[in-house]
Amino acid sequence: MDKLGDERIEAALVANACTVDADPYPWPFDGDLRPENTAIVVIDMQTDFCATGGYVDSMGYDLSLTRAPIEPIAKLLEAVRVKGFTVIHTREGHKPDLSDLPANKRWRSQRIGAGIGDQGPCGRILVRGEPGWEIIPELQPVAGEPIIDKPGKGSFLGTDFDLVLQTKGIRNIVLTGVTTDVCVHTTMRDANDRGYECLLLSDCTAATKYENHLAALDMVKMQGGVFGAVATSEQFIEIVEAL
Repeated sequence: MDKLGDERIEAALVANACTVDADPYPWPFDGDLRPENTAIVVIDMQTDFCATGGYVDSMGYDLSLTRAPIEPIAKLLEAVRVKGFTVIHTREGHKPDLSDLPANKRWRSQRIGAGIGDQGPCGRILVRGEPGWEIIPELQPVAGEPIIDKPGKGSFLGTDFDLVLQTKGIRNIVLTGVTTDVCVHTTMRDANDRGYECLLLSDCTAATKYENHLAALDMVKMQGGVFGAVATSEQFIEIVEAL
């Protein structure tokens, strides 16, 4: 293709671009934001992480931090469901026989008084099928929204998450949930390495320590957006409503 042809294609892309005013670049990078190619991923908004008597509460962390994203995520889901975006939920948890729980992971959790697999106020901690493992009532999935059950921090390892994304033709991933510095970041890094275009919504994510949340956001924005970009839910919803 000649230079003039390249310039025409570039001009067409710019003219039809649909981007979020994200940091450190307008997201997605090529302006191709559509309900058909974009998924909102709600990571681990479970009782164990966000409610009294759960895993995070048992460790003694401030629940107000991990509960802060609930309202922004609810508003986001209301906006994207109307437009037909794919919404995917994840839950971290282990098999009842703990056969997929590494010994070191269990040992570390027991040291801080919240042993994974042990009995707690919300049932056995981080075990599939227990009350603490369930998604909180405020953010329940609706019919047809996939739920990815994962044994670890990332959403890809040991799951069919990538298959679901590929089957639905997803290229853009909008990340929400908890915690910013652990499960959200692990998923974002892995997704980035697989070629997905990632956006992390700062007010729809949280960590058990606010400083860690801020540091995790900053890491995304380094090197021109080493893992993707960061925006607020308001910035994203503004574009969604205009589609």
